[in-house]
Amino acid sequence: MQHKGLFLLTAIALCSFGSIRASRILHEQLLSNILRVPMSFFDSTPTGRIVNRFAKDIFTLDETIPISLRSWMNCFFMILSTLVIICLATPYFAIVILPLGILYYFILQFYVATSRQLRRLDSVTRSPIYSHFGETVSGLSVIRAFGHQERFLQHNEKIVDVNQKSVYSWGVSNRWLAMRLELVGNLTVFFAALLAVFVKDSLNSGIVGLSISSALNITQTLNWLVRMTSELETNIVAIERLYEYTEIANEAPWVTAKRPPSQWPNNGEITFIDYKVRYRPDLELVLDGISCDIKGTEKIGVVGRTGAGKSSLTNCLFRILEAAGGKILIDGLDIATIGLHDLREKLTIIPQDPILFSGSLRMNLDPFDQYSDEDIWHALELAHLKSYVQALPEGVSSPVSEGGENLSVGQRQLVCLARALLRKSKILILDEATAAVDMETDHLIQETIRSEFANCTVITIAHRLHTIMDSHRVMVLQEGKIVEFDSPEELLQQQGIFAGLAREAGITRSQDTAL
Repeated sequence: MQHKGLFLLTAIALCSFGSIRASRILHEQLLSNILRVPMSFFDSTPTGRIVNRFAKDIFTLDETIPISLRSWMNCFFMILSTLVIICLATPYFAIVILPLGILYYFILQFYVATSRQLRRLDSVTRSPIYSHFGETVSGLSVIRAFGHQERFLQHNEKIVDVNQKSVYSWGVSNRWLAMRLELVGNLTVFFAALLAVFVKDSLNSGIVGLSISSALNITQTLNWLVRMTSELETNIVAIERLYEYTEIANEAPWVTAKRPPSQWPNNGEITFIDYKVRYRPDLELVLDGISCDIKGTEKIGVVGRTGAGKSSLTNCLFRILEAAGGKILIDGLDIATIGLHDLREKLTIIPQDPILFSGSLRMNLDPFDQYSDEDIWHALELAHLKSYVQALPEGVSSPVSEGGENLSVGQRQLVCLARALLRKSKILILDEATAAVDMETDHLIQETIRSEFANCTVITIAHRLHTIMDSHRVMVLQEGKIVEFDSPEELLQQQGIFAGLAREAGITRSQDTAL
């Protein structure tokens, strides 16, 4: 009895440690790969589908699969021992095992294939539920403001109903299986009893009783074995889905054998040579043959209609979008030949949509703890946030909620500006960075950028034309091409696209003359 308990303990421990190790390895591979996939993957993949991988599928791998595997092994060995007992009692029963086994095999194959696909459909139709719920929660104020609660409730019911179709079908398939397994189990009991009667002269009553009583228990065990086989194969779909995301092609290497000099870039010169880019291989070019030279410390404004390719231009500098043709040189170095970390740590961007992470304000300003408190307070002062942060009970250690929800959009934008002021990169990109602040704050930010980044190359994606009227040159994009590229004064005199945009922005003729 002691040996039996020891073997049972060893088996359970090995199974538990093995499943935990497998889950940890697969989760690490999944997370590592997702953090390295291109941004185009997130543009085309719903967030709910990704969350489903990390939630439901990892839960299945952690808890459901080990239990299913242990139950399957118990059922398998129980059936095997039952058949051995019946065959020892009535050897002729071995002849019956073959046709019953074939019948059992066909039932198993039909059910498992159906159940596996139904479970796959269940997983696929569950992802829209997560996506819709997340979108509803994040946009709850807008939904209430426009009175669309009922529409969202109806859509939620619709996608839940679609998911329940596969769940209900899976339950019906289980009832189908139970009826047929009852038939196989009853046939097993019938033949065990029948053969025991035929050879009753050579058997004692105890052996016959053991044989038939073991056969009576096989029906339920057969049922559970099929269910565990199906559940095991069905849950393996979760591993298949996880493995699929570990095989997604990554971005370019973060660090390559070719490393730029530590002081690169020295001048901040940027050269586009017949540069072309598209978001995905099957889409049209968003930048079609961009060629231009941007000198060091030059201030460039980028304007154009919606969809002209303004933000795509900044994504190309960070290699968030890889080139479909041509190249970009920074201080004469082709950025496609170096690692992404070596490139991105040398550039600074103040994005259009400021995103902060949960943690302290200091962590969001200086995530790698590279700067002193004096540097941080100086950056906050330049970003016009010092008085606000001083009024907080914990100062720079004040908590920031997920996504910076406890700050206004304008304050988040100013935090991003303070972060850029700390880094003082040679190249600064402003992607409509002042779109969320008022005109007065916009003016103060522009003054700060002019003074603090006077020795840097600044590329500004314009939201308000007033913010780029003092730029050295203005680049006008249209359908992914540069149609005008000159000083604001020259472009206004040409009466081209930029002049039309200036008139629409309310820049008066007197202001044009003054320029």
